[in-house]
Amino acid sequence: MYKVKTLNKIAKIGLDVFDDKYTYGDEVENPDGIILRSFNMHEMELPESLSAIARAGAGVNNIPIDKCSEKGIVVFNTPGANANAVKELVIAGLLLASRKVVQGIAWAKTLIGEGDQVPKLVEKGKSSFAGPEIQGKTLGIIGLGAIGIRVANAAHALGMNVIGYDPYLSVDAAWKMTRAAEHASNLDDVLAKSDYISIHVPATKDTKGMFNAELFRKVKPGVRLLNFSRAELVDVEAVLKALEDGTVAEYITDFATEELLKSDKVIVMPHLGASTPESEDNCAVMAAKELRDFLENGNITNSVNFPNCEMGRVCGSRVAIAHKNVPAMINQITDVFAKDGINIENLTNKSRGDLAYTMIDTHSNVDSAILDDLKSVAEVIRVSLYTEN
Repeated sequence: MYKVKTLNKIAKIGLDVFDDKYTYGDEVENPDGIILRSFNMHEMELPESLSAIARAGAGVNNIPIDKCSEKGIVVFNTPGANANAVKELVIAGLLLASRKVVQGIAWAKTLIGEGDQVPKLVEKGKSSFAGPEIQGKTLGIIGLGAIGIRVANAAHALGMNVIGYDPYLSVDAAWKMTRAAEHASNLDDVLAKSDYISIHVPATKDTKGMFNAELFRKVKPGVRLLNFSRAELVDVEAVLKALEDGTVAEYITDFATEELLKSDKVIVMPHLGASTPESEDNCAVMAAKELRDFLENGNITNSVNFPNCEMGRVCGSRVAIAHKNVPAMINQITDVFAKDGINIENLTNKSRGDLAYTMIDTHSNVDSAILDDLKSVAEVIRVSLYTEN
């Protein structure tokens, strides 16, 4: 019986992935796995039984990744599961950046009490809220992952010229992007050509504050900037200065600060990117499937700390070893099996930075003594045994 603890309300369609071999709920103790959305785990004590955490969403800043890695706990997320929901919000942002719809609605509300004069006042005042069409304009997309690709295709369908930049663009992603889009070889090209810029990159030490004063000096004057990715990517002080001097015409984001809320050139909305029932269902199902495959088979898909590593089951026993990515580890691990006269039927090993993951299948029974020998190997973090049910 596998035990899964829920730290947030998870869509039923996701929990239905777990069959009768599972016990799940918010009161589960000593869980094998955890599934959550936005619950903050940083102050939470991680139980020794815990081997995996699945985040039903893309961001994992609510999870103590370093602590999990030290304990050999695999952390999953669900990239792309909410991509369509975010794409639709970005397209709405493009229109809001141009047409002063939000400002016009707010002004129209001030006419309450004017009675029969409202229609005339609306006609007289509407010119204050004129704005350009997006058709024929150039949209620059920084980051061509699951969301960026969808935004590119949707914007092209709306008649925009699209130029994208992503130094890590995968072949799979490239196949999904409209051929009409231009793939820029450097960021400066995108900045100089774009009437609109939409940011779709992860928040890392390298991207934090990437939209700063220096970068704003390279943009096309009057650009409209959209950030539905991460708050840390845009230097708030720098963007407010760029708005003040006209370098940036409008800033649309769903990451609120008091300073941004005070500006009449900024439209701030709640963080609504994944706030659709379809997105919540997709994320829950994807997270549950990742967690189940790991707990039952040791396979890793969409981990943020360990390498992706999958291998079809071909025999009775599987041993999975999370370890440091250092020389001679495979030899040390296989020597343990050889010493006990166990033939290895299948083996795979993957690495990611300082961490690595090895899976070994064998027809022989693997007892606790072998597991203890593996755990005693220097730089081994965690050892797990999977047997056919």
